[in-house]
Amino acid sequence: MSDLVERLRGQGWRMTAQRRVVAQVLDGDHTHLTADEVHARASRLLPEISRATVYNTLGEMVSLGEVIEVATDGRAKRYDPNARRPHQHLVCSGCGTIRDVHPTGSPLGDLPVAERFGFTVTEADITYRGLCPSCASGAAGAA
Repeated sequence: MSDLVERLRGQGWRMTAQRRVVAQVLDGDHTHLTADEVHARASRLLPEISRATVYNTLGEMVSLGEVIEVATDGRAKRYDPNARRPHQHLVCSGCGTIRDVHPTGSPLGDLPVAERFGFTVTEADITYRGLCPSCASGAAGAA
């Protein structure tokens, strides 16, 4: 049984076959799939699952706080099941690969008081960008 399925059950979420398949597709480390990617993978496991069911299920998971919507560079939203452990994202500027990262220290502490403009800062969303090894080696070969 996947961790995400167990977390959803713990919230009393009714686990239909469609919901279970969506949760199973999303479960895992460094998973950041678009809704269309979730639908394509879920369809392999449950051919009759509709795109609307996938979108609705993802929306419900986000509402429950068990999945995070991640949007980078105007690309399609991606869905991250790592909602329980605070983390940031490392995004490849070439192919769009996203990895979860857990830098030490608090991003809240990195913002000087003078730059807070009186705000009480409660959270920070930081995205690190660069080239993954595959894109970096391809860029080096093209130069």
